[in-house]
Amino acid sequence: MLQALHNDALGKLILRLAVAVLILFHGVAKLLNPGAITWIGDMLVGYGLPGFLAYGVLLGEVVAPVMAIVGWQTRLAGLLMTGSMLVALLLVHTGEVFMLTKNGGWQLELQGMFLFAALALVFLGSGRIALKPD
Repeated sequence: MLQALHNDALGKLILRLAVAVLILFHGVAKLLNPGAITWIGDMLVGYGLPGFLAYGVLLGEVVAPVMAIVGWQTRLAGLLMTGSMLVALLLVHTGEVFMLTKNGGWQLELQGMFLFAALALVFLGSGRIALKPD
């Protein structure tokens, strides 16, 4: 019975779509609110980095998710999304890494799920249901 449900290609497609579509919402929100890029740039400057690096968030939250959705260069897309999530954790969420919610969950469950799902794409690739399977 469970063997009939075994379908690696479909599982990879579901993972690609889930992580990429959800991260893409965050990227589109940043595109629609240019102040968000400025805010990220100001944080980067505060760390002694050039503010223009803030535009990298558009790679990790717009370009990479679209690449993953269509299944083109999925491993690279996963790497870009992973990098974007690591930067978000370092810039915005460092103080929450060891915090729990009032219900006992990890404060950064959503960010953690994005990070590790994107990292899984780096290792799994796109699967057969893709523009360019890898």
